[in-house]
Amino acid sequence: MSVVIPAKNEEESVKPLYLQLTSVLKSTKKKYEIIFIDDGSKDKTYEVLTQLRRKDKKVKIIKHRGNFGKSVALQNGFNLASGEIIFTLDADLQDDPKEIPHFLKKLASGYDLVSGWKKIRHDPLSKVIPSRILNWATAKITGVDVHDINCGFKAYRRDVVKSLNLYGELYRFIPIIAASQNFTVGEIPVSHRERRYGKSKFGIERNIKGLLDLITIVFLTGYLKRPGHFFGTMGIVSFSVGFTIGIYITYIRLISGSIQYRLPLLFLGVLSMIVGVQLITTGLLAELMVNFSQKNEDADKCIDKVSK
Repeated sequence: MSVVIPAKNEEESVKPLYLQLTSVLKSTKKKYEIIFIDDGSKDKTYEVLTQLRRKDKKVKIIKHRGNFGKSVALQNGFNLASGEIIFTLDADLQDDPKEIPHFLKKLASGYDLVSGWKKIRHDPLSKVIPSRILNWATAKITGVDVHDINCGFKAYRRDVVKSLNLYGELYRFIPIIAASQNFTVGEIPVSHRERRYGKSKFGIERNIKGLLDLITIVFLTGYLKRPGHFFGTMGIVSFSVGFTIGIYITYIRLISGSIQYRLPLLFLGVLSMIVGVQLITTGLLAELMVNFSQKNEDADKCIDKVSK
């Protein structure tokens, strides 16, 4: 097993978390490693981690030159992880390592990814309410019924993390990405503890980025391999609106002989048709680019087993 933990300015939390983790991991009787990613800490987080590494070679450390964000931290942790089962959790002690056996049990029942659900959450309302709104919107738009899409406490099979390419705020939508690749996604309620040290690293801008990345993830999971459907649909709608306006303007011209007061509507119709043609053309070009650049990777990815 591998445990991947991004940390930024958590000098007081990382050692207690390490002690709690090792106690639980040893009780599972499985081989394990703990990977900390210091994402540009300004305090003594790296020094504390170095001390832990000296005492326990199961601890591995990745140190970033600066703050590159949680997606990059997780991706680097995944790249280093060697376990067949990989856990992620936050370094602030709000995730309880005692939940790890429950994740293992859920994985054993046939799931590829199990996400935690902070059913009772110990965070300020300014953080809880926007998060719940985003969770609701994500579930409705994507169809992946996970209550707490952004919970950092997750368990993965190795095949899932190997398929990920995280950047921006996409770490928040890992279950969506996994489900789009036909991995099975489950969820369990987890204990959520109050923050003991420091303060949250996320502000209002995180919610804005989350909404923008929700649009990105809808495109990536639904239209990445068929961009012509995305641009083509918008193009057809735009062209149809413009064409309908053109028919209406023609009708007015025939019965009244003048369209003097409807010139703005005429311009709107012409513009809509032009934009529609451009969008459809963009979709065709995008399809050509995808087909020329795409190799036989999809054929390999869909194989579950080969018996010879």
